[in-house]
Amino acid sequence: MSSLRGTSGAITVGLIGYLFLVEIVSGILQGYYVPLIPDLVENLGIRDADFNWFEAAQLLLSALVVPVLAKLGDMYGHKRILLVSTVLTAGATWWLAFTGDFTSFLIAWALQGFYVVWLPLEVALIFDRGRRTGTAASATRKAAGLLVVALQTGAIIGALAGGRIFTALDGNVTVTLIIPAVAVTLVFFAILFGVPESEPLPGRSLDLVGFTVLAIGLLLLTSGLTFLRINGPETWWVYALMLAGALVFVPWARFESRQNDPAIDLRVLRQPSMWPVQFTAGLIGISLLGAQAPLSTFAGTDREREGYGLGLDAANISYLIGAYLVSLIVGALLYPLVARWLTPRIALIIAAFFVSAGYFMFLPFHDTAAEVFTNMIVAGVGCGALVGALPAAAAAAAPRGQTGVATALTNTTKTIGGSFASSVFAVVLAIGAVQVAGSTASSLFGYLTVFAICGAGALVAAVLLFLVPRLAFDDASVAVGEREDVSGPVSAA
Repeated sequence: MSSLRGTSGAITVGLIGYLFLVEIVSGILQGYYVPLIPDLVENLGIRDADFNWFEAAQLLLSALVVPVLAKLGDMYGHKRILLVSTVLTAGATWWLAFTGDFTSFLIAWALQGFYVVWLPLEVALIFDRGRRTGTAASATRKAAGLLVVALQTGAIIGALAGGRIFTALDGNVTVTLIIPAVAVTLVFFAILFGVPESEPLPGRSLDLVGFTVLAIGLLLLTSGLTFLRINGPETWWVYALMLAGALVFVPWARFESRQNDPAIDLRVLRQPSMWPVQFTAGLIGISLLGAQAPLSTFAGTDREREGYGLGLDAANISYLIGAYLVSLIVGALLYPLVARWLTPRIALIIAAFFVSAGYFMFLPFHDTAAEVFTNMIVAGVGCGALVGALPAAAAAAAPRGQTGVATALTNTTKTIGGSFASSVFAVVLAIGAVQVAGSTASSLFGYLTVFAICGAGALVAAVLLFLVPRLAFDDASVAVGEREDVSGPVSAA
């Protein structure tokens, strides 16, 4: 941590410490509710399948608002927007604790998704501080790795605490849900008093038309993917939604190319140090977000009855997930060390190959708990490295004034990749479903197809990263890029 210390304006241990607390809370929000889902379903009087609507709504909201909030952070200061998003998240989390009907819970759960913008804003804020001392890229890599450690640690704490607190409170749902609301409220004050503001680039404007059209396209695309997962592949209109969403981006791109300060600067996205990073985020989202449910159901499938699976109960599945989360932490800590030893580009490539290898290992090795644990740990190390590395790399590749948007786009593309994978995997597993002894399980071929898609996506990402310039994402390349950037507010490449 001593390497993060510096003079006024540098990235300090104190700054990282406060942001570490923010990501701890972000992880708690992601893990706390998981063991409570059956009890929340019962409390709301809904079916288990209805809970999919909560997850879908939150994904939709995050895909829509993250780019806008990140751009506002570039315009008015990343701390300011971090505070705004924290207020919105806190309000939604308190609402969750006191609502008892499906519609209100759905709206509150969706609004809680504002926390998704925290990590991109934090990375942009850290990068802005490091820019003043010429260590933006290297210091941001280290800091982003620590933030991912905090995120995954919070997820572990949340997953372990949620069910235990509910039991200790004799099943009182309201009091149980107040706990995360208090945590989000407290972290607001940590940001307010402990985090310094960034220095926004003056003369910026918000491209409302560009963001509106972008939101329409993302809404059509992600909602189509969501309805595909929920309604099934035989629903024809979901494909019409996705096609309409894709077509929206054609006039949007033409409009954006004519703007002086566009919502998304496509000239920056075309840079060889930027577009492979954004594609990689989407491809890694396939395994990072899309494979969670298939891995859990595979681990819980009864081998004696179905002929495959591990037959683990809920407690042992939690150990499997815990080992995976720990491997994410290990990957996040290793990435800045490997990047310093080799180069950031090579470290990214190695991480992507780890993800690919971990999932391809499922094809021959899936018969024992030890094999599945090993596969998930290998993939987890790679995913953990990429979760923090991709926003940091995007920040390093972006011109001044666009770090927030660049880092946020890695989250948006990752979400789209995860939504696509979740929908496709649901279809693949449903097609392979078989009826055995009155229960439904998905065929082994369906699961192996899912794992193969995850491995192939990560392999494509690794190949794309070879197209990145050899010395991209280091301190020297950032300094050179800033000297060459003389285009004004747009900061186009």
